Order: sequence, then C-alpha cells, then structure tokens
Amino acid sequence: MAETPDVGSLGRTSDWSGVRVVVAGFGVSGFAAADNLLFLGAQVTALDEHTSAEKTEKAELLETLGATIRLEPGATAVLPDGTDLVVTSPGWRPDAPLLAQAADRGVPVWGEVELAWRLRDPEHAAPWLAVTGTNGKTTTVQMLQSILLAAGLRAVAVGNVGLPIVEAVMDPEPYDVLAVELSSFQLHYAHSMSAESAVVLNLAEDHLDWYDDDPHDQPGARTGMEKYAADKARIYERVQRACVYNLADPATEAMVREADVVEGARAVGFTLGMPGPGNLGVVEDLLVDRAFIEERATSAAELCTLGDLASPAPHFVANALAAAALARAHGVSQQAVRDGLRAFRPDGHRIAHVAEADGVTWIDDSKATNPHAAQSSLAAFEDVVWVAGGLAKGARFDDLVLAVRDRLRGVVLLGRDRHVVADALSRHAPDVPVIDVGADETGDPMERVVDAAAGLARSGDTVLLAPGCASMDMFTDYSARGDAFAAAVHRRIARTD
Repeated sequence: MAETPDVGSLGRTSDWSGVRVVVAGFGVSGFAAADNLLFLGAQVTALDEHTSAEKTEKAELLETLGATIRLEPGATAVLPDGTDLVVTSPGWRPDAPLLAQAADRGVPVWGEVELAWRLRDPEHAAPWLAVTGTNGKTTTVQMLQSILLAAGLRAVAVGNVGLPIVEAVMDPEPYDVLAVELSSFQLHYAHSMSAESAVVLNLAEDHLDWYDDDPHDQPGARTGMEKYAADKARIYERVQRACVYNLADPATEAMVREADVVEGARAVGFTLGMPGPGNLGVVEDLLVDRAFIEERATSAAELCTLGDLASPAPHFVANALAAAALARAHGVSQQAVRDGLRAFRPDGHRIAHVAEADGVTWIDDSKATNPHAAQSSLAAFEDVVWVAGGLAKGARFDDLVLAVRDRLRGVVLLGRDRHVVADALSRHAPDVPVIDVGADETGDPMERVVDAAAGLARSGDTVLLAPGCASMDMFTDYSARGDAFAAAVHRRIARTD
C-alpha cells in the first residue's frame, strides 16, 4: 500500500511524485498552479465548471504533460478519491461542494498564496511586501512596484494583479522582492505566509455576499463582516519588519495590535495629516517619513511633493504613503520613493478625466466598485452629479450618503441593485434630485445615463461615474462599464458642439 505523503511538509525541494493534487478552478492562477505542480512531479487533476477557447488550449497543453483536466458543468461536484491536496483558486467559498468534501475527509486545502509561499526557492527566497484592504490595493501595489524598480531592484507586482504569485516564485531568474496584492479570498486560504512587511489600507463593507452570516452559527458567532475583517488581518501574521496601518481607520490599527508577528516587527502608521514619530504623513505639500530615519523624534525626511503624484485626491495620497512605507521598510532610499511615485500613472477607470464641456467635467472612476471606494472618489470633488448602481454585493450605502450628501447636485442610477442606493438617498438626502434610468430598457443604458447627468449638471460641476457597485449585471467588467461611459460622453459632446 502506497505511503500517504506528508502534505504539511511539502515545499520547493520536496519529492512531489505520487502526490495527488486537485486544482479547483482553471483560470489564470489555477493554470499557473497546475503547470508548476506538474513540473515538480505531482499528479495533477484540474477541474472547472466553465470552458473557453483559452482554457481548452491550456488544458490540451497540460494534458500532453500528464495532467487530467475536466472543463464542463458538474466537473467540480465530486472530489476524486485518493486526493492528497486541494489547491483552490481565489473566490471559491469554503462551502463549495468540492472544498466541503475536502474538509470532511481531512484533505488540506491551500490557496494560491499558500502554494506560492511553500514553493519559494530556499536559496533565493525573495521577500514579500504585501498589500490588502477594501480599496486601493492595485494602485498601491503598482506604486510600490514603481518605487522598487526606481531603486534598481528586480521586482514585480503579483497576486491579485499582474503575474500569478506561483509563476513569480518559480521564475528561474530570482526576483529581489515581490509587491504582493492580496484579496480577502486569497488570504482566507493562507496559513503560513510571513511577509517582510504588510499593510491593510482600509476596511469597509465589501464581498459580504461571500461572507454571509451563517444561519447555522451558534449565538455569538462572527458576523459576515467580522469574518471578512479576520481574513484581511491574516496579512499581518508572522510579519518580519513592519505592520503598516491607516491612522484614520481604527480597524486596521486593531488588527496590528492583535497580530502575532516576528519579534522586532514595528507598527508604522500613515496619515494625511501631520505625522507623529514612527509614522508617515503630509506636511503642507510634502509627503514625509518620520518612521525610517534615525532622528524621527525631532525631524522628518521629505519623500516627494503632492505635485509629484498623478492625483492629489486624498485616497490616492494615502495609497502613496502606504507604498512608500513598505518600500522604506525594505530599505529603499528617499530618492527612489520620489522617482517611483513621479513615474507612476494609474490604470484606466481610476478617477480618469474623460472630457470637459460647457464647464462640466466628466470623470470615470468605474473601478469604485463598493461604497467605500465611491465615497473616497466623491470626496475629491465639490459639486457632483453622481452616477451609481450595479451589483451591490450585500453592501449598504447609508454611511456614504450621509458623508457626501452636501456635495451632491444630483444622482443618476442604473443597474440591478440601484434601489439599494435609492433607499439610502431617500432616507438621508431626500432633497437631492434622483433620476433612475433603469437596467432593462431598450437602447444604450449609458446614453440615458449621460443625457440624464447632463440635464442635472451646471457649469463648475463634475459628473462622476463612481458606481459603488460591481458591473457584471450589465457589463463584462468595470473596464467595459467605464469605456461605455466615456464613449457616451464623447458622443454627446460631439452632438452638442
């Protein structure tokens, strides 16, 4: 009888032959996991309920290398007998049938993060600078990558953005350092990661459809929001140098206080105000460091000016401070921080200027897919016609409306859960004009949105697409939603010129 492998001890230099691994999901991270596990000698079965031309092509490649790939409805209903390990793709809930069966049988379940951490080369293990939070993760990790590259380091953004982490750690040419973006889904299945430094940028309601309260929980059990926060807090466990947190968000400070870190790790806060010793912040128009200098009790080191950044929006500045803190914890110079932040330009659909006509500015922030992100975006403008709605993912909008109602010239709503936004507006901003363009009517919905917004806007106003909701009810993704908005704006301006 074959000996059962000790899965808990498996790593880069282990003997994987005979280890039967099921990869749940065959997207980008699932393919990377299956490909590299095959390279190590594991017996790999990859399962996915959906197929596409790209997945089929990748499946054929791995099948020629000895993998078993099933891409069809029902493929993930039953865990194959004899499975030693399940590697799940991000986003799979623990109650998914395959993962629930693994738990019942005592089969370990790893996520992409856990697999990648274990597959690091012990001779050239690049440190991880890890980023999570409800909003700003991608911008921050891309800023961090820009800073690290400006410092002359071989670095790359990985994880929830960019390259799969497994591919990065298995690269034959080792990286000096990795900028790792981690979602709560990825962190949920991470058990042994020990980042060099880590940050939780902020914490607000999001993905509560994934973290629904369990009706079978005993009295006193954690709510969905508490479970979401607990997964975010995992990023601080076993941190080696610096736990970076948001001084404006007490929840992130509480996470640091409760984290079990490596002895000697420091807590470093960032703030949009004057920083105290041990923190980073803003003095007049300067981003400054009072954490990673010897004279921090009496002085501050200049990192860059607000003018060096692509946007002066408060949340953008906060992201820059968080990225700078992680880089400084790694030993990066002030000059490299400045050069990296100067060079950085955000991806599209993040407070992107679309057009200006008749005194009205049109802004695309389709990436604002939850209320916290939308609130941050709205706070950057004075008089706003707000375009909102989509898939709310269980989130509420009362706090957002209370915070921004004095800025609202009007609101245009679209999408499946637009009533959730409308209800909050009726409770807390009943005098703000609201136009509901619906979701199911014929014609281009963004044409109706833009025409309605133009009717509400006055010279000096900003029309802001910051939906506070996901896009998949009406669009392929947030990029497609932003593109549709921008195209409709340009068509309207062309008609009215």
